[in-house]
Amino acid sequence: MGVTGHKIASIRAYVVSGGGGDYHDQAQEHWIVKQIATPMSIYPEYKKTRTSFGINALKTLVVEVEADNGEVGVGISTGGYPAAWIVMNHLDRFIVEQPVENIEKMWDQMYRGSIFYGRKGIVMNAISAIDLALWDLLGRLRQEPVYAMIGGKVREELPCYATGPRPDLAKEMGFIGGKMPLKYGPDDGEEGLRKNMEQAESMRNKVGENFWLMWDCWMSLDLPYAQKLMQKSAELDFKWVEECFNPDDYWAYRDLKKRAPNNILVTGGEHEATRYGFKMLLEFCDMDILQADVGWCGGLTELMKIGNLAESYGKYVIPHGSGIYSYHYVMTKTNSPFAEYLMMSPKADKVIPQFYPLLEGEILPKNGKVRLPDTPGFGVELNRDNNLGLVEKD
Repeated sequence: MGVTGHKIASIRAYVVSGGGGDYHDQAQEHWIVKQIATPMSIYPEYKKTRTSFGINALKTLVVEVEADNGEVGVGISTGGYPAAWIVMNHLDRFIVEQPVENIEKMWDQMYRGSIFYGRKGIVMNAISAIDLALWDLLGRLRQEPVYAMIGGKVREELPCYATGPRPDLAKEMGFIGGKMPLKYGPDDGEEGLRKNMEQAESMRNKVGENFWLMWDCWMSLDLPYAQKLMQKSAELDFKWVEECFNPDDYWAYRDLKKRAPNNILVTGGEHEATRYGFKMLLEFCDMDILQADVGWCGGLTELMKIGNLAESYGKYVIPHGSGIYSYHYVMTKTNSPFAEYLMMSPKADKVIPQFYPLLEGEILPKNGKVRLPDTPGFGVELNRDNNLGLVEKD
């Protein structure tokens, strides 16, 4: 039966729209769906908003795992109905009737059992959501927070930087830096680059010299453009340029890193998955900071392996904004000295829960810093009034 004495009795998958894990599923006035440089920016009809090309098409995936005593753990990701179908019709066989603490075995079986059709994307999102739910359940049964089960806190307070279009407001809120979405990409030519740099210079003047500024390039650039952006941004003391290329183009990342000035970092990994993908970013690309998303890279079980690998290379792991699910990990690692907070208010002018309205009890940064309580599991509850759409097993 295992050390807790409990087995998993059932697994359930839900699809939710209107925010939550799919934080791009917002109204059109929200900054996160407005014009931002993307891989689709080369097509005029898909340039003005990210929702125009379907960034919010899949919706949020919610997974619950229930123990035989009725205790329930919750994990969330993106992937919607395709991911929910995979959970309920394939991955469930590796979960139900397992001892609750067999998380490593369950992860390995889910990965090996789906490797013939998925090593990134929807399959890994589904595995990640299940894995997070399993850790949440184990913590609830043991009456321990997740961070205590994976090594304990190495710090009591975690500084955060804010992602959004208003780093000047983020500075007033106490954050250590601000990462701006890049608005104009290669298709906008030299004029677009000039506008980007005008925004950069204006923001640097607003926040002063000692506040971090970064670019989020969201897979939208080619190497010549990225090199120009990096060089000009380094002159304004930007801290890094992030996710410049198609995540499969390791060669562009390698070459950009080789050409980078000493005073600016090259970061990425938001859309990478598993220790194998991140090994490429470390060995081949020499990436400065790995930005794995705990809801996409394989869950907490895999994030810990990615982090240990990065630590052996002397590199940081700063997870892509995944709220409470990544805070528990970052609190336990010396090579994760700060965290990302996504400004989820439509105008990036106030601090609100990242997964609102899906979760209750999310911990928010106060004066730009996060402190975690000793609540069991991840310390959050599912808002069951949020139109949860249960996906039945076929």
